Amino acid sequence: MGVFTEYLAQIDDPQYRNRTEEILAWVAREFPNLEPKIAWNQPMFTDHGTYIIGFSIAKKHLAVAPESVGITHFSDEIVQAGYDHTKQLVRISWDRPVDFSLLEKMIAFNISDKADCSTFWRK
Repeated sequence: MGVFTEYLAQIDDPQYRNRTEEILAWVAREFPNLEPKIAWNQPMFTDHGTYIIGFSIAKKHLAVAPESVGITHFSDEIVQAGYDHTKQLVRISWDRPVDFSLLEKMIAFNISDKADCSTFWRK
């Protein structure tokens, strides 16, 4: 988690910082084989050099970005969880609970789906 220390320190709102830290720590604990890194000023996790999931903060939400394939695959579950989404990201409002089971499914899907991927992003 040390790789995220500077990023987290830049989050002024303690609620946003704590929530973001909680999620990043959860991913690191549940998926210890993923590599945590900062790229494009955003915390993310990779596997064998390929992107798995990334996060960013906004005024009203935490954005979760599992790539568009992940969004499409889990679109119904994202909506059922009460989250808004675009083609590229899921928005978790700061006042909503995190559906960790859905997050776990999205990460596991990307790890499996990208097992043979040799590029950072899907082509």
